[in-house]
This record gives sequence, C-alpha cells and structure tokens, in this order.
Amino acid sequence: MRRRPELLIPASSLEVLKVAVMYGADAVYIGGEAFGLRAKAKNFSMEDMREGISFAHAHEVKVYVTANILAHNRDLPGIRAYFEELKLLGPDALIIADPGVVLLAREICPEIDIHISTQANNTNYLTYRFWHSQGAKRVVSARELSMEELKELRQNIPDELEIETFVHGAMCISYSGRCLLSSFLTGRDANQGACTHPCRWKYAVMEETRPGEYFPVYENERGTYIFNSRDLCMLEHIPELLDAGIDSFKVEGRMKTALYVATVARTYRRAIDDCLASVERYRENLPWYLEQITSCTYRLFTTGFFFGKPDEQAQIYENNTYEQGYTYLGLVNSCMEDGAILTEQRNKFSVGEEIEIMKPDGRNIPAEVKDIRDEEGNPMESAPHPKQRLFVSLSEEAQEYDILRRKA
Repeated sequence: MRRRPELLIPASSLEVLKVAVMYGADAVYIGGEAFGLRAKAKNFSMEDMREGISFAHAHEVKVYVTANILAHNRDLPGIRAYFEELKLLGPDALIIADPGVVLLAREICPEIDIHISTQANNTNYLTYRFWHSQGAKRVVSARELSMEELKELRQNIPDELEIETFVHGAMCISYSGRCLLSSFLTGRDANQGACTHPCRWKYAVMEETRPGEYFPVYENERGTYIFNSRDLCMLEHIPELLDAGIDSFKVEGRMKTALYVATVARTYRRAIDDCLASVERYRENLPWYLEQITSCTYRLFTTGFFFGKPDEQAQIYENNTYEQGYTYLGLVNSCMEDGAILTEQRNKFSVGEEIEIMKPDGRNIPAEVKDIRDEEGNPMESAPHPKQRLFVSLSEEAQEYDILRRKA
C-alpha cells in the first residue's frame, strides 16, 4: 500500500523556514548554532528557533532540529545543555547520528522523537531494527542505496518505523557524507559541521621533480573539478519512490536561498500531490515540474544510486558549473495600505525593470517595478545594495511571502 509521504524541506534561517512552510513543506529541518553538520549556514538562535517552531506549528508543519555531529568527549556537556534548552522549545524530532547523543536525547527529552541521520551509514534492515530498538521513530537511508534496496528495507522493518530518503539536492562524494578531505586540507572537520567543501575546488597536476609547475587538466572550458558531483533530482521518479514505501522525501540545502527553497518545495509539493491523485495527471504535468526546478540555481542533475551505480551517461562526477535560471531579488515581508510592498532586497533591481512575482500556488506573474523608496520614504531609481529594506510598488499585486525574482 502506498504511504502518503512527507515533504521535508531545509531552512537556513527564520525567513527561509517561513518560506518553506508557505510553499508546501510538510516538515522543515533546521540547525541550531552548534552540534549540526552545517556550521557555515546561518543557523538558528534559540529565539529564532522558538519563533520558527511556533510559526510552523501554527500552519500544521513539523520542525526537526539537527544534532548530527560525531561527538567528541568535549562536546557532551554542551549537547546536554543544548537538549535541556530544546526540551522547552518542543521541536518534533532531533536528527542524530551518534549513539552517545541518542542516549543523551533519550535521557533529557524523551518526549521528542529521534530520527537517525544519514551520517550513521544506514544501509541495511538490521541496522534499522537496531535503531528502532533504541527508540528511534525514523531512520534516514544512506544515499548509496538503490530503489530495490529501499523496497527490501521497507519489507523487513516494523511498519511504524519510518524511512526518510534524500530525493533532491547536492551529493557528497564521501560515503554517507563521512569526509576526511576537509580535515586533511584545512584542519576543519566535516564530521563536526565545519566542512569547507574541498570537493568543489579546482585541482591541477604537479610532477614531483618540477615542484611549483601546475598543469591544468580540462574537463570543460571552466577547468577540472575531479571530486565534484551533480545534484540529485528524483522529480521524474515520484511513482517509484511512492511504491518503495518511503515515508519522507528529503531535500538537501540548509545553506540555500529562499528562492531555491520556494522553488523546490513548490515543485515537489505539486508533483507529489498530482501523483497521489493520478499518475496520469503527474505524467501530463512532468514538463512543468522540470521547467520549474531548473529555474533556480542547480548543477546538472543525476538520479544518484537509486537505479544502481551511475553509468557514464548518468555519472555523478561532473564539472562545477552552476546553471541559474533566475536571480533572487527579495521576499515580500508585508503589504502597505497604498499597495506598495516591504521587501529586504537580495540583488540589484531598478525602476522600470520587468521582474516576476513567484507565488506559493504555482503562478509566476510578470510585473514592472513602478517605484522604489527607502525606509525614510526617499525615492530611488535602483536598489544597488543587498540587505536594504525597501518599499516597492509593482504593476501587479504581491502578497506576503511572495518571492521576487528576475530571469538570469
């Protein structure tokens, strides 16, 4: 029997959390200021986390908090104190990789569900049963598993134990994300949340008898990125994911913009709902999903390991080139009585420019920028400096949480 899957969306900040909620997420995962694997993301203060959980719960959306570092002795007192604070905030689950941290969560906040992170290398059904015996409600599958392996998992674990699987976003060349390259090259431990992403760097060849002479090796006109990977995208395989019995479709991207989150959440929401209603409708709308998903920044796509080891036609390792369909201009924070909107600008735009209003319901409405004013009411011809709060008048109506964007 098909399960109705949860759409799980990442959020790097309170603003992005609200966008994820409004654009179709069933659940959002976030990180605090410590003990998660995205130390370079903006992450959430306790006050932001409190507001974010309250906002999400008011819209019947769940919030999961990452605490998925591989902990050292020095981390344990801080994690204990952190869980004491989270207990008061009431997130729906903690995402944990370390068995010792699982013990702390069970001791301090047993009322909060435990989800086992993909960092724990969850590759077989006995591992899933083990975590279930330790009180876990959900286990995140290793990204190296195929669709057939996921089906076999579902058939050999308790029905109430949930499977969460990544369906979209950046891939890691290291097995289940356990990378030592960052530590080796920079001293920053990826397994402690400080990854510098050296897999995305450009490399050259040096012959040992000629030190300092670097020979470039070209994959394409932009150079060589021998450790890089394509982005995962399973939009064309929603029926197979549903048939595999996966409970949560997870999107990667806790360092992404609100535009990226809105685009991915809205697109997958529509694809999942269409497929549950009618596979025929889903297939008819597939061109729309693919058009939308390529409108935000992405690398070339792959289906990863879902259908076996990638072959040469669907290889994972690829160049570092980003494709960008649209530029993020800002989010509508509120609407004024005179019809203007208040937005915090993210990229430059000008009076008279044609932009687009991206709405949660799937519409993309062309609009002209009629007027720009700063917070003091002074008119501006353009908005050149990111992070400015501006009053903007548009030729079409915009509502709170609409995204403003421009074709790149």
